[in-house]
Amino acid sequence: MESRPLATTGLTVTPIGIGLAALGRPAYITPHRGGDLGADRTEAAMRDRTHQMLDLATDLGVRYIDVARSYGLAELFLAGWLERHPSSEMTIGSKWGYRYVGGWQMDAPVHEVKDHSLSALQTQWAESRRLLGGRLRLYQIHSATPDTGVLDDGEVLAELIRIGAEEGVVMGLTTSGSRQAETVERALAAEVDGVNPFRQVQATWNVLEPSAGGALQAAHQAGWGIMVKESLANGRLAGAAAPPELAALAGDHGVGTDAVAIAAALAQPWVDTVLSGAVTPNQFRSNLDAAGLLLSQAEVESLQPLATSPDVYWTARSALDWS
Repeated sequence: MESRPLATTGLTVTPIGIGLAALGRPAYITPHRGGDLGADRTEAAMRDRTHQMLDLATDLGVRYIDVARSYGLAELFLAGWLERHPSSEMTIGSKWGYRYVGGWQMDAPVHEVKDHSLSALQTQWAESRRLLGGRLRLYQIHSATPDTGVLDDGEVLAELIRIGAEEGVVMGLTTSGSRQAETVERALAAEVDGVNPFRQVQATWNVLEPSAGGALQAAHQAGWGIMVKESLANGRLAGAAAPPELAALAGDHGVGTDAVAIAAALAQPWVDTVLSGAVTPNQFRSNLDAAGLLLSQAEVESLQPLATSPDVYWTARSALDWS
């Protein structure tokens, strides 16, 4: 897979990256995990599966890995893999702002807790840096939203600026919720003493929830790196669950509906990288079919009627079960 610069950040990525959200902990909000992972969700089993997927990603030419402090043991699993692959050319990004509190229990009443305070940033930065060392090149606020106030917190912004300058790490943010566009716009305007800490944003964009597109285009024009997460809408755009419009295009091109959904994201002119959340080799190979799938403008436009309102989309997402 061809490598490319992440806009003006100085980092190198590929059109498709691999995210470890569904591999670093036993439960996640994608369906059919029983069939994908089986009953063995021990730390050892999930570590081995993570390493298998990272080996495959390397073999297939993927060059970006996405983790977070709240992804269970994802950073630890990645650190172990890096020890065995010291010459790996992977660019690594992580996030702060959520703590994993699930205790490795499938039926935990709460799996993660958001905290966008200065102390959370300082604590989690130290934890991520300890595990990943100088391989950590991108550090993001996890799920920034207008209501947490993190983009208006001068102390947090100043600390991000300091870490970025002293540690040589690109600072970014990820967004979620029905006000993603507003979040990106606020981030573009965020400053401390005339300095904006951010140079990258990762947002949910898919054919069901494209509302952040305009704001992401503006961030792209400002020179920011743009990453897309949840292009498969947590499984709702893959396999039998996919809308017939996706299935028809998939049949026309001889690929899976997942590849069509990812290709639709890659067709957006402001996108640098789309993240795959695959947990099996077959899923990952199918996802990567999108890299060679060039949808026509007419095909991309044929998927526009699938879009729902952000409120409807995020209400449905919040109702997904951890499994």
